[in-house]
Amino acid sequence: MAFNSNSRLLITGGTGSFGKAFITRVLNGYPDIRRLVIYSRDELKQWELQQKFPKDQYPQLRFFLGDVRDQNRLRRALEGVDTVVHAAALKQVPAAEYNPMEFVKTNVLGAENVIQACLDTSVERVVALSTDKAAAPINLYGATKLCSDKLFTAANNIKGSREVRFSVVRYGNVMGSRGSVIPHFIKQARGGKLTITEPSMTRFNISLKEGVNMVLWTLNNMIGGEILVPKIPSYKILDVAEAIGPKCSKEIIGIRPGEKIHEEMITTSDSFNTIDLGKYYAILQSDGTTEGQYKDNKIEFSRVEQGFSYNSGSNIEFMSIDEIRKQIRENIDESFKPQ
Repeated sequence: MAFNSNSRLLITGGTGSFGKAFITRVLNGYPDIRRLVIYSRDELKQWELQQKFPKDQYPQLRFFLGDVRDQNRLRRALEGVDTVVHAAALKQVPAAEYNPMEFVKTNVLGAENVIQACLDTSVERVVALSTDKAAAPINLYGATKLCSDKLFTAANNIKGSREVRFSVVRYGNVMGSRGSVIPHFIKQARGGKLTITEPSMTRFNISLKEGVNMVLWTLNNMIGGEILVPKIPSYKILDVAEAIGPKCSKEIIGIRPGEKIHEEMITTSDSFNTIDLGKYYAILQSDGTTEGQYKDNKIEFSRVEQGFSYNSGSNIEFMSIDEIRKQIRENIDESFKPQ
């Protein structure tokens, strides 16, 4: 059980796509949770969320305006908190190429601020959200998230005697999240034309529900220091286009700055430290400490083959056009009809 009546949770970036889904799940699954703090910098989104979860019905909710760039504000928000989910980040790949230092300030320095604030307070569990773009990054966004991943996993080395664990969850494109391709295609399809950057492109796909479930699983099972990766399907961008706009014209516009043809979540270099937990993979720290803790806790796992990689283009599972349409109806718009 992730939470009980004495649990006090804070989520950074709590008004984003993941944050709203996570908050809804926690309130529905653990209605007696003692405190749930939504920490974000957008006052309008916080106000909108307060209308959905009014104070008289959800007295356990706290709304904290603040930026992860502000360590003092984080420290104040974390007073009495025992669990942190770090979802705040700048995420748009082209924006990162144009505004690199802004992404460094939020995704890297902000991550370090979260870590230091957690070490200075009574936090016991920290799960940071990552992205497939952090594996072998070629764009600035992916590079900042790789740096963030390293900061969080290494934070276990400096915790001293504190009862705190830091882990990372890394997964692919979230179906229906803001700025992702499927909502973009659905909007374009109304105009009769879809713009495709590269016909051979593939991506991993995960639903918000699956992402939330993975974070909850991690909070229950984390050792600290690992990067957890889900086993999820891929899709081909042309299949997504066919699923959404079979009658639409398709225009190839070329790859955007910093964009990959295929995404990776585990590189061949990672394979030497990667284990298979069944539903998930875990990339462990290279010094062997995390693996030793898995063994001490009698957690069953097997090692992946050396040279293994987890790539959206060579994935063993791909979504069909019908499966993409089904997932759109289940996760984005139940009334969806191809254009």
